[in-house]
Amino acid sequence: MNTNMPTIAIAIAGIGNCASSLLQGIAWYAVHPDATVGLMHRKIGRYDVADIRVVAAFDIDARKVGRPVEQAIFSAPNNTKTLLRPLPPTGVTVQMGPILDGIAEHMPDFPLDQRFEPADAPPVDVAKVLRESGAKILVNYMPVGAQKASEHYAKACLDAGVAFVNCVPCFVVSDGAWAKRFANKRLPCVGDDIKAQVGATITHRTLARLFDDRGMEITGTYQLNTGGNTDFLNMTNKDRLASKKKSKTEAVQSVASSRLEDDNIH
Repeated sequence: MNTNMPTIAIAIAGIGNCASSLLQGIAWYAVHPDATVGLMHRKIGRYDVADIRVVAAFDIDARKVGRPVEQAIFSAPNNTKTLLRPLPPTGVTVQMGPILDGIAEHMPDFPLDQRFEPADAPPVDVAKVLRESGAKILVNYMPVGAQKASEHYAKACLDAGVAFVNCVPCFVVSDGAWAKRFANKRLPCVGDDIKAQVGATITHRTLARLFDDRGMEITGTYQLNTGGNTDFLNMTNKDRLASKKKSKTEAVQSVASSRLEDDNIH
């Protein structure tokens, strides 16, 4: 950590596998100050990875709400790889967020260790928590299809004067009306989905670009996504997939030399 610079204070909405990887990664790089493996950029400007500090956390699962965030990230149904455990105390307790559309209707049909289990607690005032915590950025890790929940956190950011990083394919940043609201408040908002470090979409994009670089015409392409975590369980409900399909499709279309017909890209 750079002791001559202020830390980057973040809040996290959704303490799932992505949040677990993020917090474990920050802690791991803090104890490995010269490590660059796994990173595209160890530093941006004068800021180091280890300068990121979580100051608020929100979730709806009974196994996470009320627990220190550095412990909650290891609670079921999380099952991502353990990089570093235990983590240093953060002093941050996971608080109850609004459920809204954050839980798919079919979730209760699956075993407890695979699904969300909503806590019996009233949701906090997210904007108030953001203001009191000193958060400068909120990182949104809502489940795919949780448009209303994502918008709730976006509005809380506007109310609290906090930047919004939307890591999920619920379109907020790319929506003109929302973008204008953030611009009017002079608040950064970025995202509407992020790609896994070496996942299906970035591999698909790389192959599409390779074909183009080698003078090959792509007439059709498709991508299959499989996995063993809550997000893939969530996505077995096809009604929640519209925004993610659009996000992934456009990511591949953007590197093609000519746009493919909708029926030829999936």
